[in-house]
Formats: sequence, C-alpha cells, structure tokens
Amino acid sequence: MIEWNADPIIGTIGPLQPRWYGVLFASAFLFSYAVMKRVFLREGKYQNDLDRLTIYMMIGTVLGARLGHVLFYEPGIILQDPLEVIAIWHGGLASHGGAIGIILAVLLFSRNTPGFSMTWLLDRLSIVVPLSGMCIRMGNLMNSEIIGRPTDMPWGFWFMRIDVVPIARHPTQIYEALICLVLFLLMMQLYRKGLASSRPGFMIGLLMVLLFTSRFFVEFYKEVQEAFEASLPIDMGQILSIPFIIAGIILILRSGRTSSAR
Repeated sequence: MIEWNADPIIGTIGPLQPRWYGVLFASAFLFSYAVMKRVFLREGKYQNDLDRLTIYMMIGTVLGARLGHVLFYEPGIILQDPLEVIAIWHGGLASHGGAIGIILAVLLFSRNTPGFSMTWLLDRLSIVVPLSGMCIRMGNLMNSEIIGRPTDMPWGFWFMRIDVVPIARHPTQIYEALICLVLFLLMMQLYRKGLASSRPGFMIGLLMVLLFTSRFFVEFYKEVQEAFEASLPIDMGQILSIPFIIAGIILILRSGRTSSAR
C-alpha cells in the first residue's frame, strides 16, 4: 500500500498557516478564469463581463457548497447554531450544493447582463467545471478526507491521519480527480469542434450526465460521510446525483431538437 501522511498545512508565514485545500480551491478559480478568458476573447465578449461572472461564480460556488452540506448532511446545525451555517472556514462543503449554487449564479448573471443567455454561459462553463473539480478533489486528498473503502488493490492508500493501524483504502479523491481531468479535455475538444454553438445545451447536458454518473459509481468505493447514510439503500451523494443525470439527459435531447430546428 501507499503510505499517505500529507500535512494539510503548507507552512507558517507569520500568523498565517496556508492550507493545501485553500490554495487548490483558489487555484480552481484562477485556472478557470484563464480558460474562460480565452473563450471570451474568441467569441468577442468583454473581459469586464468575465470579471463580474467570476465574482458571481465564486459567491455561488462557496455559498452553495456550504449550504448544500448543511442541508444535505448536517441539517441539525440550523437549529443548534444558525451562524455555523455560513462558517465556511470550518469546512464542510458539498459538491452538489456547489453545482446548484453555480446554476443559480449563472441565472442571476444572465438576467442582469445583456447578451448572455443561461445556456450560452453553462455550455462554456462546462469546460472549466471539471477542471475546478479536479483541483478540489486534490485538496481533499491533501486533507486526507472523503476516503475510500478498504481494498486489496496495490494502489491502496493508508491514510495515516485517519487510520491508526494500516488499512489500504481506495484513493477515491484521485479517482474523481482523474475523471475530472478527462472530462475537462473532452469538453475542451467538443468546444473547439463548435458544439457549443451548433447544439446549445448539449455540452452542459453531457457534462452533467458523465460527471454525476461517474460520481454515482465512485460512491460505491467511498466511506459514508455521515453516519445516517449507512442506513440508506444508496448514500446521499448518489441520491443527489440522480436529478442531475436526469436533467442532463433532458438537456441533451432538447439540444438535438434545437439543432434540427435550425
């Protein structure tokens, strides 16, 4: 097995102790901005609009991920300590909540910005969403969190900060990071072939189907995040993935009709 004992803290700079997760989370926005800047330039859009979109996305992603975690995994926090709901610095972010936050942020941005439809934005953002997911999952790896179930595979990780005794586990963070990398490359290739323009809604629909279907199956190799999930037929991550898969299929089918109409 591979012994994994990475320190979540990068180092100490005066009173600051930057963490790998925070750096990788911020890197997700930086990399996404760089890619989207090229998309905006290619399609004759203004950089000022991209700057505003980035702010919308940052707020929507962080608040959505935090609220999603509270509502889906720890709803008791709302009654116990309402202020803890917005305490994002204490950790506890749900990717499904982040996805909902992104959709709402795009909806608000499109309504407040002439020349940008929600479908136009989501199709282009489908390129960078998996790139961001890859960065965040690597942050999870550095935190030794979202660990997998025990395995006898030779690439099993012993998460030494979690298990006192040696237990080889599936490195599910790496599984999802690699899936996200492949999806990023696929979405970029589809964009270059012009699918975002020829079939509006197809790219975001395809991403939702592929990303959340893969998430559904990777969940079989993960330990449950909260104790209550052990009593469920499938875990919360799988339950929350199903609506996104269905929505993605609908978008793909609708994009085909839109293309035929043209």
